[in-house]
Amino acid sequence: MAEIKNYTLNFGPQHPAAHGVLRLVLELDGEVIQRADPHIGLLHRATEKLAETRTWVQSVPYMDRLDYVSMMANEHAYVMAIEKLLGVDVPERAQYIRVMFDEITRLLNHLLWIGCHGLDVGAMAVFLYAFREREDLFDMYEAVSGARMHAAYYRPGGVYRDLPESMPQYQANKIRGEKAVKKLNENRQGSLLDFIEDFTKRFPAYVDEYETLLTDNRIWKQRLVGIGVVSPERALQLGFTGAMLRGSGIEWDLRKKQPYEVYSKLQFDIPVGKNGDSYDRYLVRVEEMRQSNRIIQQCVEWLRKNPGPVMSDNHKVANPKREDMKTNMEELIHHFKLFTEGIHVPAGEAYAAVEHPKGEFGIYAISDGANKPYRLKIRAPGFVHLSALDEMAKGHMLADAVTIIGTQDIVFGEIDR
Repeated sequence: MAEIKNYTLNFGPQHPAAHGVLRLVLELDGEVIQRADPHIGLLHRATEKLAETRTWVQSVPYMDRLDYVSMMANEHAYVMAIEKLLGVDVPERAQYIRVMFDEITRLLNHLLWIGCHGLDVGAMAVFLYAFREREDLFDMYEAVSGARMHAAYYRPGGVYRDLPESMPQYQANKIRGEKAVKKLNENRQGSLLDFIEDFTKRFPAYVDEYETLLTDNRIWKQRLVGIGVVSPERALQLGFTGAMLRGSGIEWDLRKKQPYEVYSKLQFDIPVGKNGDSYDRYLVRVEEMRQSNRIIQQCVEWLRKNPGPVMSDNHKVANPKREDMKTNMEELIHHFKLFTEGIHVPAGEAYAAVEHPKGEFGIYAISDGANKPYRLKIRAPGFVHLSALDEMAKGHMLADAVTIIGTQDIVFGEIDR
């Protein structure tokens, strides 16, 4: 009788369910996975190395492109590391704006995750639903920064500018007539805050729609329940953070345990799973969307009542007001120096981490007193989660590999860096 041999299969890098350029070498016994070996490096952009040749502020747009689904959350950790080194205080209004946009970013991330995860395991409709809401969230990004994705909105010492007083509106054209445009512009009559508030009122009903499509759907449950189980002890040993850790039953969230900015002043809950499987991680992220919505509502309320500066008044860090720069020679020189030479950050080292949509995203920065980082190290949550893929997939079927990649919510920009 012929000897049965395991055979090796390449999954990706050009694969619709690989979530980027993941090359997964699978060793199969029939359809059962014996070993899953992730190969990375196909998107390596040398972000950490490039940062050493750019001024501190010039590296902000590079952060957007790491996890390109959670743009402002990446910037946040980076500017916090710089602020630690500089010892700069951030105005309270800027802190609330940052927290609000961190949570808008979390919604953007989780909507893409739920859409793609659904698509990966065969649920087509939820993808279209999720992208409908992402459009509104991208409009918020665009209103505040001018860019739909790579915002470069956070700055050391605050944010680039205050929230706009009016929301951009659709114009009638050949495709959309006056009547259609009027309906589209209904919730765009006021400021950006009005638009965000309107969205937060609508959003819980949208999350209910996703749950109607998925939560009790028997096909969805058959594909997720009991798949990729990680025990609480093992999740800690593997270095999991974010929903991957909370799905295994460990209540760890930097926003509560090591509060930064104004999170300690806000009311929200940390959802935690019980079984550590893909289904629990799904439930955790869905509840996270509801909690983020709560946080955004509280930020909107505060921002309405409390006008104020959104940038530090330390002119070694923040550029002078445009009006001053055009009327005062010293301010003009100062402006020129800041934009050509950049900030000189005192020598030292700092680590700053945020509760990124995917887990703990950290920036470890070393300064030698120059206008550029001496060294930058990025702690990407997806990198740690991907390293556990072999352990999570062993003994599962080939089709379950797709579910496990989906439940990890990996994005290759931050893994390869």
